[in-house]
Amino acid sequence: MEKDHDHANQSSCHRHRCFEGHRRRLAKEGFTVLPYTSDDIVFAKRLVDAGAAAVMPLAAPIGSGMGLQNTATLRILREMITEVPLIVDAGIGSAAEAAMAMEMGADAVLINSAIATAKNPVLMAEAMQHAVLAGRQSFVAGRMPRKLYATASSPVEGVSRVS
Repeated sequence: MEKDHDHANQSSCHRHRCFEGHRRRLAKEGFTVLPYTSDDIVFAKRLVDAGAAAVMPLAAPIGSGMGLQNTATLRILREMITEVPLIVDAGIGSAAEAAMAMEMGADAVLINSAIATAKNPVLMAEAMQHAVLAGRQSFVAGRMPRKLYATASSPVEGVSRVS
């Protein structure tokens, strides 16, 4: 049995070299390499260094609908992976979760099960479309800073004061 491709028992460094070899071969054949991966930051950087066209970390196990289980790591990935698109894949079960992934800075989300298993798949697909657009616009617009205490944000200029 050939052990070159038994990735479960190989070190991250060896998997990286194996990926690089596959990526080069596939690129020569005209393919764009979009690797599905864990949210391991070091490995994601190695995928980029090896020429991946995007990094596609999972949000949760495939088909689980568990939502974003690793928001801190996904935020760090977004901060560190800027050379290629970051596409959140797997585990998104609702439009709110798709919006949240986009609001955290993902360039895209890849969704199947949430739509395919919805009671009304067409309506769910439309909800996902709106959520992705809203999440991306929110990210680009910039979130207000979080504060421990309340702060008035209404303008006071031009307001009549009753004496």
